[in-house]
Order: sequence, then structure tokens, then C-alpha cells
Amino acid sequence: MKDWKTEIDEALKDFVKVSEIARIPIAFEDFDVEYSHLPHNPPMRLPENKMAIYGFCFQGNWLKIGKVGPNSQARYTSQHYDPNRSRSNLSKSLLKDPEMQALVKDNVGEWIKSNCNRVNILVDKIHGLFLLSLLEAFLHARLKPKYESTARGQQED
Repeated sequence: MKDWKTEIDEALKDFVKVSEIARIPIAFEDFDVEYSHLPHNPPMRLPENKMAIYGFCFQGNWLKIGKVGPNSQARYTSQHYDPNRSRSNLSKSLLKDPEMQALVKDNVGEWIKSNCNRVNILVDKIHGLFLLSLLEAFLHARLKPKYESTARGQQED
């Protein structure tokens, strides 16, 4: 099993080729990748003029990979840690999963922080939402996060 950071690095290097084929090229150096080891703290804010892909990895398995545009502060910083913060988020998916309910117990947000690694892949907003959406779809296909509708026939929530 590959290390979660190695998986991301290799995927981003391969994505550079995909972006060229799609005619929306980006260089590997254009990615600002933040690796937050467990226990992790959620980011305080999405930097100005940035967009991001974020992901949560539990014991070598990707649970959730999402994207945020430059105006999505709450989605980036806090919504995934509280099941009541949005219609669809990681904490809600964990609580609905019978396999995970016993592990998560009472405070799902604290469980995520204590048990999941988090990656934030930041890119300048000048690269545009088409590139961000393509990167998210590529990472879904490559890493197969458990709580995404595109992963192994699973439904997100």
C-alpha cells in the first residue's frame, strides 16, 4: 500500500499530463500542497485568490475528496466536521455508515481530526473552475474515495 502523500504526489504529476491533453495546462509547481498529518487541525481560511481540492484519508483509504472555489470558506474550513453544517459532508457520511458508526461514536468532528490525514491542494484561481473540476474528477477516479458518488457505485450520502 502506498503512503497517502506519495499517492497525491504521483496523481498530481500524472494530472499535469491530463491537463495538457484537455488544453488547460498546469505545471506541477503550480500546486501548493499542504499535508496535515493526524491529528490535524482544519485550515483557518482559504487563502485569497485560491481554489482548492481537499481530501481526507483514514488508514490508507480515501474517504472524501472535494473542491472549493475561491468563495467557499465554510466548505473548506468547517463543514465536513459537523453533520449539521451542510446537506452533504464527511461527518454526515460517516454517521450514516454502519461500519464507521462504532468508531466515530459521539463527536464525529473530533474523530475526523484525530483519525484522518488531510490534504489541501491549492491553486491560483486564474487556472479556472474547469481545471479544478477536472482535477477533482481525476482524483475521484484515481483514489476512489469511499464517500463519493463516483466511487465503486457508492452514493455520497
